[in-house]
Amino acid sequence: MNSLLRKSLSWMPLALLGAAFMVSVPVQADTNVVVVQGAGNGVGGQENSLTRQRAAEEKEQWNDTRTLRQKINRHNEKVFDREAARGDKDWNKLDAAQDTFDKCQQSTNVNAYWEPNTLRCLDRRTGRAINP
Repeated sequence: MNSLLRKSLSWMPLALLGAAFMVSVPVQADTNVVVVQGAGNGVGGQENSLTRQRAAEEKEQWNDTRTLRQKINRHNEKVFDREAARGDKDWNKLDAAQDTFDKCQQSTNVNAYWEPNTLRCLDRRTGRAINP
């Protein structure tokens, strides 16, 4: 019995050593998570100041891009308003030209005619613009 116990105990250190190697295989996790420590002192106090500096830089960059986005939006609004105003002017010109055309056609002046290229009512004899 002693020999059986001795044989089984002789294998025990080798088995434990093998199990230790199996368990203690170094494992590294691939992570992109930044851990920000609380208000307490970090490792030597440097970790906290570095994260504060990085946060300040990120905030500055965010503010710069925000300012740039606001400038672009204001510019786009001005361009849109300018184009809308031009569209209104063109619409008003065409509307006024249509009214003038109708008045020119209904005019009692027999020498009045409508010039489609200039959108004006002209006198046949003189070629000058007239108010019908």
